[in-house]
Amino acid sequence: MQSRAKAMGHAIHPMLIVFPLGLLATAVIFDIVYLATDRPGFVLAAGYMIAAGIIGELIAGLFGFLDWRATPPGSRARRVGRLHGAGNVVVLVLFAISWMLRAGADRWEPGVLALVFSFAGAALAGVTGWLGGELVERLGVGVDDGADVNAPSSLSHKHA
Repeated sequence: MQSRAKAMGHAIHPMLIVFPLGLLATAVIFDIVYLATDRPGFVLAAGYMIAAGIIGELIAGLFGFLDWRATPPGSRARRVGRLHGAGNVVVLVLFAISWMLRAGADRWEPGVLALVFSFAGAALAGVTGWLGGELVERLGVGVDDGADVNAPSSLSHKHA
């Protein structure tokens, strides 16, 4: 099943998800480094990473929703896609709560609750990322119907 939203022959959603995943994971890493070093620059950087990750997740999610709507009703891909999307909405909410808790703190220092929300969001993002992999690698969502190891370049405008 091919993706509905494409740029230069490739599905847009998988190209965009690397940004929020990387930004939110980096925020958690910065939180861990802050806990180990007590250097305040890491919490400020984590706050910026979370904000950028939330924006990126909203944009990537829009394209993921367009692709999900193209999956056949009643299919396993539709059910897995629903879990993937709903889980990512929860990830977004968890990180948004973490960000709001930090924004109200002195010097953006995360309290225990802000850290719990971001760590839970990161753990859930691992699960939803696996579900996204299941959609593409197992169920073929977003993959050209004739794809194989010798398919022509997507820029050639020849069908795979």
